[in-house]
Amino acid sequence: MMNDAHPGDDEGAQVIRLGAVREDAPGGDPPGDDRAPERGQFERSLASGLAFLRRRLTGEYEIDEFGFDPEFNSTVLLPMARALYEHWFRVELDGLDNIPEGGALLVANHSGTIPLDALMLSVALHDHADRQVRLLGADLVYQIPVLGHLSRKAGHTLACKADAARLLGKGELVGVFPEGFKGVGKPFSERYKLQRFGRGGFVGTALRAGVPIVPCAIVGAEEIYPKIAELRPLARLLGLPYFPVTPTFPLLGPAGLVPLPSKWVIRFGEPMTLDGHDADAADDPMTVFEITDHVREKVQHLLYETLLRRGPAFL
Repeated sequence: MMNDAHPGDDEGAQVIRLGAVREDAPGGDPPGDDRAPERGQFERSLASGLAFLRRRLTGEYEIDEFGFDPEFNSTVLLPMARALYEHWFRVELDGLDNIPEGGALLVANHSGTIPLDALMLSVALHDHADRQVRLLGADLVYQIPVLGHLSRKAGHTLACKADAARLLGKGELVGVFPEGFKGVGKPFSERYKLQRFGRGGFVGTALRAGVPIVPCAIVGAEEIYPKIAELRPLARLLGLPYFPVTPTFPLLGPAGLVPLPSKWVIRFGEPMTLDGHDADAADDPMTVFEITDHVREKVQHLLYETLLRRGPAFL
C-alpha cells in the first residue's frame, strides 16, 4: 500500500494541548492574557452562588435554636456590612487580644441614631477575632417583621435572661448595649456621654453564668447621623422611641439616610472577672448596682481615651 505522506511528515503531526490558545487564532487572546484569572474567579464565584441558591431552595442548611443561619449571615448579610466597615467608616480595632475564649459578656456604648454600631461590631469580631457576637436586642427590633427576621438570621436574639443564659452556657460571646434607645437616640450635643445603664440586668446575667465582662468603646457612630432635634408627635404616631431630625434628614429625603463617612475606632478593654462574687450575688440589688456602676465607669473611660486617639472625626 502506498503511503500518501509527504516528505518531512515522518516527524509526526504537531500536537496542540487542549485549552491552549494559539497566538494566530482568530479572536484568541495571546498567551499570558491577564484576563484569564479574572474569568476563573468569576466562574468560581458564579458556581459558588448557584450552589448557595440550590442549598437555600432545597433546605440543605442549618440554623440553631435561636434562628441563627451561619451560611446566610456570612454569604449575604456580612458582605453588605463589610463594605461600610472597610471603605466608608475605615474601622480600626484595638485590644482584640482582650476577647477571651469561651463565654463572655461584651458591654458596649450605643449611639448613632440608627444603630449601625451593632453591625460594625459584628463584622469586626467575625473577620478579625473569628468570633460570632450574639447581640441582645430590644423588643422593638423583633416586632418589625423583616428586621426581626434578619436579626435572627444574623445570630442575635431578644434581650431576655433565658436566651442570654443559654448562649453563655454554650460558650458564646454575647453582646449588650445597656444604654438602649436612650443611647442610640441621644442628641448630638451629648455625644460620647454615656446614658444610664438600666437596672443592671446584664450584670446579673454575667454573675449567674460565671463569665467575665469585656468593656467595649465604639467611636465614630456619633457623627454618622448628627441628631439635632426630634419630631415627638410623629414618633408617637409611628410607635417609635424617637423620630430624628439631622442636617440631612428629612430635608434631603431618602438621600439623607446615607451616613456621613466618619472615622471609626473600636476598642476592647481588659476582661473584668467577677470571681469575687458567687451566683447568689445576682439577687443582691446593691451588689448588682455597684458592679453596674463600675462597668459604666470603665466603658466611659475607655470611650474618652479612644476618642482622643481617633482625632478628627472625618480624616
